[in-house]
Amino acid sequence: MAVSRPSVEVLSQIAEGYGMKLSRDQIQVFRKVIERMMVAYDRLDELIEPCLEVKYPNRPNWRPTETENPLGAWYWRTDIKGAPQGPLAGKSLAIKDNVCVAGVPLMCGTRLLEGFVPKIDATLVTRILDAGGAILGKSVCENLCVSGNSHTSQSGVVRNPYDLSRSPGGSSTGSAALVASGVVDMAIGTDQAGSIRIPGSWSGLYGLKPTYGLVPYTGVGPMELTIDHVGPIARTAADAALLLEVIAGPDGLDPRQRSGLEPRKYTAAITGDVKGFRFGIVKEGFKTPFHPNPEKDVDDAVREAAHALGRFGATVGEISIPMHLDGFRIWSGIACEGMMTCMIDGHGVGRNWKGYYPTEYVEMFGRNVRAHGEELSVTTKTRMLLARYIDETYHGRYYAKAQNLARSLAAAYDDALRQFDVLVMPTTPIKAAKIPAPDAPLEEQIMRGGEMIPNTCPFDATGHPALNVPCAMSEGLPVGMMFIGRMGEDATILRAGDAFERNIFTPPGPPSRL
Repeated sequence: MAVSRPSVEVLSQIAEGYGMKLSRDQIQVFRKVIERMMVAYDRLDELIEPCLEVKYPNRPNWRPTETENPLGAWYWRTDIKGAPQGPLAGKSLAIKDNVCVAGVPLMCGTRLLEGFVPKIDATLVTRILDAGGAILGKSVCENLCVSGNSHTSQSGVVRNPYDLSRSPGGSSTGSAALVASGVVDMAIGTDQAGSIRIPGSWSGLYGLKPTYGLVPYTGVGPMELTIDHVGPIARTAADAALLLEVIAGPDGLDPRQRSGLEPRKYTAAITGDVKGFRFGIVKEGFKTPFHPNPEKDVDDAVREAAHALGRFGATVGEISIPMHLDGFRIWSGIACEGMMTCMIDGHGVGRNWKGYYPTEYVEMFGRNVRAHGEELSVTTKTRMLLARYIDETYHGRYYAKAQNLARSLAAAYDDALRQFDVLVMPTTPIKAAKIPAPDAPLEEQIMRGGEMIPNTCPFDATGHPALNVPCAMSEGLPVGMMFIGRMGEDATILRAGDAFERNIFTPPGPPSRL
């Protein structure tokens, strides 16, 4: 069918929006030329675009009942069996609901995408199935993944199995709750500000944000191409290493991936030994301008846990990285305007990159986000209002400056990592937060979505691998310690996390009431 042509009135409105002063006669001429140019779009509409291969086509799926979803953690259920043998044989997984699984609905926490059913599998989904894993469903994520609490998804609140009044941590809320409660063995999360590590911290799990670009993002709903990360959530460091080993490596379709960054045999690094390792406790990670009043029990537990590694042949010292205190601000300059450009102006995926574009997702998201902005969560609305104001007032100055400063921030961490093998700080300054009540004041709903990110978000801006390691229990809730490694040295922090787990602290798991 022919693509619709613009009227003179529509072209006049577009011209006025860009400050063009065109007469009606001039608009008529432009319209005549544009109509001839649009023949190319008619042909594009006729051509059949390539689609990614979908293996293992038997995919029953259903909306979960209340009985099978006591934590509200499942968005949709399925039962996809992978290859009969492989490294993930016998393992069950949940896939965060911003990841495409062919034939299974994807909502990404927002009614803007409700009813969308992907035709493709994300690269990592294919790899999981090829490795013998069984996918049991899509786990709830926060509305467009913009919250570290669990109150924004339009499919409902997700609860922490350690305390049902608290959040399991976002935005990979369902993934964490399902792994922590033992419903699945492991899960996939995504991380642009801490959305793998925050749920790891609050739910007592090993959540790894891999080195930027290590795991292909193809088929995953992005937020901002320079801070998008996808990785494993598991109950043990060994399982996190196993899942990373399966999903890591180039696929030729993701512009985030660069040459020289090759996957490794991460499971081979799991030795239980940290003899000779140098751990650097980052002083600035214990009190940040964004969260100047961290919970004392969290700080004390992380310091004690880090020093305990010295009993097993490691060297533990302290280091100051002053620029870490500006990490949140640098990340903010990238994330706000970048998210607006990619998700809002870019119809959910952005432009100007080579790779696979999910066409139906782009069209549905782009059509709905402008027409139904009221469906955006309060956390997303806040970032969009700020981003649009900054962009229209300062014309991209602060996004550009933040991206440049991110290189300086990365260099500051790299300098510290020349003295130490692993940097250490609290993953989150607080334990699992209460879920805001539905009638909570607007300011509380907004603030609860981002109060936990000051230590996690800087490493999304720099790309360093970072792992949450459960290190203690306090008041019945997990405490998370974050290990940060050199670029590409995910194996190092996984080995350190495994050694801590084996020798010092193993999370007890949530109460068995569920």
